[in-house]
Amino acid sequence: MTKPLRIAIVAGEISGDILGAGFIQAVKVRYPDAEFVGVAGPRMQAQGCEALFDMEELAVMGIVEVLGRLPRLFKVKAELVKYFSDNPPDVFVGIDAPDFNLRLEKDLKDRGIKTVHYVSPSVWAWRQKRIFKIEAATNLVLAFLPFEKAFYDKFNVPCQFVGHTMADAIPLQTDQMAARELLGLEPTKRWLAVLPGSRGSEMGMLAEPFIQTCQQLKAKHPELGFVVALVNEKRRAQFEQAWQATAPELDFELVDDTARNVMIAADAVLLASGTVALECMLVKRPMVVGYKVKPLTAWIAKRMLKTKYVSLPNIMADRELVTELLQEDCTPDKLFHEVDKILYGDTTALMAQFEQMHKTIRCNADEQAAQAVLALIDKA
Repeated sequence: MTKPLRIAIVAGEISGDILGAGFIQAVKVRYPDAEFVGVAGPRMQAQGCEALFDMEELAVMGIVEVLGRLPRLFKVKAELVKYFSDNPPDVFVGIDAPDFNLRLEKDLKDRGIKTVHYVSPSVWAWRQKRIFKIEAATNLVLAFLPFEKAFYDKFNVPCQFVGHTMADAIPLQTDQMAARELLGLEPTKRWLAVLPGSRGSEMGMLAEPFIQTCQQLKAKHPELGFVVALVNEKRRAQFEQAWQATAPELDFELVDDTARNVMIAADAVLLASGTVALECMLVKRPMVVGYKVKPLTAWIAKRMLKTKYVSLPNIMADRELVTELLQEDCTPDKLFHEVDKILYGDTTALMAQFEQMHKTIRCNADEQAAQAVLALIDKA
């Protein structure tokens, strides 16, 4: 009797739990009796992963919060190192959560356990010397995007491009009318999606200039509607406060729903920089990216950032496909000018480019990730 395949796996937040569940499913197609053990959320546990610790243990945001949790995080890490050293798995897969997982991976790799880091940190964008720490901690990195693999290749660090799960989940063509019906939006109206960020700091910097941009657009196009996606009650209250203080005469449709449905329902999107720009590209909507941070943060970021652009569509294309208005350029006048162009101009060529980029990263990532891990341990 051969022992079943045994994979150690640690996910630190909801997105990691989703990736982990897809990965486990894909491995089980090849090895139905495979065992999975580590730190898991509800989706991974539903796929049969044994949780030594609940994922909430690692899901800590903010410097102050992390500092308060450090003793517990160190204890969890030490217990995982001991457990996996005493019960060595065939391979360890750390999903995202690089501050925790890379340290754990280094300890396990030093003990002779093969390690994989799934989701590359943004090492290509800033603090590039981290790549040597990644190399010391891992036998393989699984990357979502082609340019990430190209960066690792420059340093001869083993990396495999597996595609992006978001590109697998979003169809090549999205149904605008169905999204409008779902959100209760007037079907024949022209709509601008307004997404001023999911974090309090982003909303604080962007709500006002985004609302003032809508004021100018409404003056020129009285028929235009505005729909806002709000991630939680705090962001809703924050936006409502800025709305009443800036332009109470405007009508905004506020939606407590994912940004995805709001973007699909819209004709164009004004958004804060982040993963949402990639999502907007995948749902094939023209966009303008605006972003502001406090001056000191901007000064530091400017010196650390190694990319020409901040939005993923532009970084992928290595040219400015979508307009980025950052810091002092993120003004209502400039935003109005650029949004007006994409709302009422011809974006056919841009949409064709978005579709081509979508196809490039639509590779069945769950299956590709499983195949790469199994190949690493000669089980492919």
